[in-house]
Amino acid sequence: MNRPDTDFKLKPFRVDINVKKIANVHYFEFTNNYSTFKDKHPFKELVYVDSGSINVDAENFCGKLEAKQLLIHRNNEPHSLSCVGKEAPNVIIIGFMCDCDKLNSFSQTPYTLSNDLVKILTEIIKEGHAVFLPPYDVPNLKDMKKRKDHPFGADQMLKLKLEMFLIELIRSTEASIPRAKSSSASKKTGDISNYINTHYTEKITLDNLCFIFGTNKTTLCKNFKEAYGTTVFNYINTLRIKEAKKLMREGELSLTEISQKVGYSSIHYFSKTFKSYERQSPKDYINTIKSKLKL
Repeated sequence: MNRPDTDFKLKPFRVDINVKKIANVHYFEFTNNYSTFKDKHPFKELVYVDSGSINVDAENFCGKLEAKQLLIHRNNEPHSLSCVGKEAPNVIIIGFMCDCDKLNSFSQTPYTLSNDLVKILTEIIKEGHAVFLPPYDVPNLKDMKKRKDHPFGADQMLKLKLEMFLIELIRSTEASIPRAKSSSASKKTGDISNYINTHYTEKITLDNLCFIFGTNKTTLCKNFKEAYGTTVFNYINTLRIKEAKKLMREGELSLTEISQKVGYSSIHYFSKTFKSYERQSPKDYINTIKSKLKL
């Protein structure tokens, strides 16, 4: 027997985090001598160091921000950043409007992100590209036949993912919220990724990994893909290319020396792999960096 509609009460959503507007989503590959003037904005600014380190001079925090650490500047908080020593860091900066007071605590002390939070942040960068990059693939704006529209719901997806990230960030600092215990499989996968993060410049094979961590290729590849959304070798190559780009920006080694330092057996294989990931050759990448410095 059907109940009348009046028997049902709809519960409205409680919204604790509401990202009202987005100013920018940037993944910067800074040179080792890059610095900014002190500035402030009428919105919050998330700063996350993906690799390397930077110096932050802000109203609520002055000091070094290390790899995997995050700060969120408050609205209208004066701040600047500069690169440290010879390192060429990769830094994510996201400007957004949100009134949640709980985010203010992240302006005072650097917070180290978990792998799960880093994964969400990576998804935000991908959505940000869809929202902020022009929806076309040719410089001639009149050629509308080749126009590519943004993915369906790109703006909304960016908002949702950023809100989810901020909610998980706040939850991760609240000790009263129980955290799920990691399974042995996920712990082993984490141990494997940590090993790769340390040894990616060396020769790594699936057989080596299986022997070291007491597993088999099928299980290793399946669990790794589920945890990180990519293959083991793509994960290794991504680390190598990121390190190579940092070394190129530092400008102290030749391309041959860089290819050897990050673990490639030949400059030819390095160049081929670099182009497949970056859609430009290593020399073109260096020229792009040099041209930016002239601006």
